[in-house]
Amino acid sequence: MPIQKKSNPLRSPTHPPHPHGPTSGVPGAMLTFRKALLASLFVFAVIYFLRSSHDPSPLDVQASKDLLPDLKNENQNAASTRTALDSHGAAIPSDPISDSSISRIARPGSAGKGSSGQQALSSADRSLRARLAYQYPYDIETPFPAYIWQTWKTTPASGDFPENYRPGEASWTGKHPGFIHEVITDQVAVHLIKHLYASVPEVVDAYDSLQLPILKADFFRYLILLARGGIYSDIDTTALKSVVDWIPESIPQPSFGLVVGIEADPDRDDWEKWYSRRIQFCQWTIQSKPGHPVLVDIVAHITEEALKRKREKIDSHNVVEFTGPALWTDKIFDYLNNEKYFDMSTSKGNITWKEFTGMKNIKKVGDVVVLPITSFSPGVAQMGAGEPDDPLAFVQHDFDGENFLDD
Repeated sequence: MPIQKKSNPLRSPTHPPHPHGPTSGVPGAMLTFRKALLASLFVFAVIYFLRSSHDPSPLDVQASKDLLPDLKNENQNAASTRTALDSHGAAIPSDPISDSSISRIARPGSAGKGSSGQQALSSADRSLRARLAYQYPYDIETPFPAYIWQTWKTTPASGDFPENYRPGEASWTGKHPGFIHEVITDQVAVHLIKHLYASVPEVVDAYDSLQLPILKADFFRYLILLARGGIYSDIDTTALKSVVDWIPESIPQPSFGLVVGIEADPDRDDWEKWYSRRIQFCQWTIQSKPGHPVLVDIVAHITEEALKRKREKIDSHNVVEFTGPALWTDKIFDYLNNEKYFDMSTSKGNITWKEFTGMKNIKKVGDVVVLPITSFSPGVAQMGAGEPDDPLAFVQHDFDGENFLDD
């Protein structure tokens, strides 16, 4: 529905004639008129500021209505979905950061407020990463948007939606009243990406060029989080705790913009036979604020690689390295060790898997919060993971992802 222009109820009233005749030459009347004029201008300025700050543009609302029939109107989202998610820390041990945080001091203006900025791009700074950062600037002080994103071939309203996924999908809505929870189909994903990345057309081209559904599913999670933020979680997951209870109050929300969990911490000599990385971060569940630099980097990387290999068939065994958790893990480590974002002058060396192996509690590194393996992989009975009733168990994964390989 297009936004209707509101009539202004604060128009200046018509002044009656001055009781002593014309106002010319009457100081008292002139002073009153000046005050009224100044007051009117002030009121108009306040109304204009409030409306321009809080109302989405009619163009955005109409585009969402036309292109995304399966999504709720973004005009509705503007006021309700960017509310702060207070971190209460309920049911979490009293000292959840006893493993200690890893020191990383953000460089001024790099990974902090307004890091990417909405300043005009110079002709020399029009790289893909620069344009993505310009399109979706990162502000660490903004609250996490109250979105939950999932993907599947059909929506839960369809009779073709798998019955074994219904309890898990419903758990996300049940644990997060007031959130916008969307299961995005392939058809809607295409329109959504074209809408969000219209100003960066090579991203759309790269998405279209990916041949395997699992590649598109991987790419989509990064794309939607970069543009809109919130939580992405695979359709075969179950929410055990609300996101508002994931992070304790001792970690203030304006101090971090990305939450990731450990997927694998193999403590065996032959780990390379089973896993791609010694420490591997999972990407079946991610929470992020829009525009986070890790998402900028991974979206740019996949876009560039997909366009290079446009006519090359990607084997399903290479998915982990191309778009999956191996690449995701690499990009997180790249970010944590990047001098562009962090002051490394006091660093004792690069952050590696050694800082995260054997984690039992939450760690914060710069603006990234890392959760132990129990948080997103409870009940796997290996690598030190706890059970689903553990206080730090937040999401349970059923590992039914092979269905993404189907055409």
